[in-house]
Amino acid sequence: MIYNLNGRLTVSDINYIVVECGGVGFKCFTTLNTLQSLGKVGDSVNVYTYMAVREDAMDLYGFATVVELDAFKLLITVSGVGPKAALAILTELPPDRLAICIAAGDAKAITKAQGVGKKTAERVVLELKDKMAGIADASTAQSVSDAVSVTGSSDASEAVAALVALGYSQSDAAVVVGAMDKSLSVDEMIRHGLKQLAKNL
Repeated sequence: MIYNLNGRLTVSDINYIVVECGGVGFKCFTTLNTLQSLGKVGDSVNVYTYMAVREDAMDLYGFATVVELDAFKLLITVSGVGPKAALAILTELPPDRLAICIAAGDAKAITKAQGVGKKTAERVVLELKDKMAGIADASTAQSVSDAVSVTGSSDASEAVAALVALGYSQSDAAVVVGAMDKSLSVDEMIRHGLKQLAKNL
């Protein structure tokens, strides 16, 4: 198994790269986030890889960070999510953002990924709810914790629902409300939430 490729970037296309190592060019399918972080053709790069072996093909997937690779490997464990869908999800939602969406139960945000429908997005949330937080960094882990805390409070859940009705995403609303003092009334949570979300725009 190829763990990583360290070489020269010779091709950078919309959904794949070619990394030349020792005179051999390795084609890796990848996400937009990795493409943007690698630099330009001719630069030295390091990508972490996953090889998918099927009867009719062997495909290599490359990522700029181990965190993104780990998120990819988790996504493809979900029923109905293949490598192509996993790349689409990670192009739309970087790992830290994906962790927050899953913690908040925000399947709608996941459906923004190309080719990912409502049922698939709901399966991602359901099957990865307890796994995705493990790949979050320290700052994201707090946001994930805040989003999860909302589910234990009916007032907080009501405030999140109100903010979603006003046009904010469920994940953003859950993180903001989750960080609040749970003794606040629903109206106060909504009011503070609107102020905080307006600042984040």
